[in-house]
Amino acid sequence: MSVYKILLADDEFALRFLLTETLSDEGYAITEVEDGQQAIEQLEKETFDLIILDYMMPERTGVEVCEWLRQSDNVNHQLPVILLTAKALDKDKEKAKAAGVTTYIVKPFSPIQLLDTVGQLLKS
Repeated sequence: MSVYKILLADDEFALRFLLTETLSDEGYAITEVEDGQQAIEQLEKETFDLIILDYMMPERTGVEVCEWLRQSDNVNHQLPVILLTAKALDKDKEKAKAAGVTTYIVKPFSPIQLLDTVGQLLKS
């Protein structure tokens, strides 16, 4: 069985640590980056199965990274993207959808909720 590779981009160290621990415990291989520019650089270097992006992070937001990805000819351009966001307003959701975000999880959320979402997206 192949191990699913997930790119996790979030500028909050504590959250990144928690999510990496949670996902690693379930057998996922996690690559962590701390801003949107690093996420793009990683996507240009490596192939992933799923991408988790924080909405608000330095250099580029999760939405900007997703827009870049969907418009690029990058090998990862059709991957499912989960956006982690504290912004639950409709206009933010519309912006995320327009950028090509697959689904989003509103903070605060439980690691179990994230695992469920990841599991559903990777099995579909």
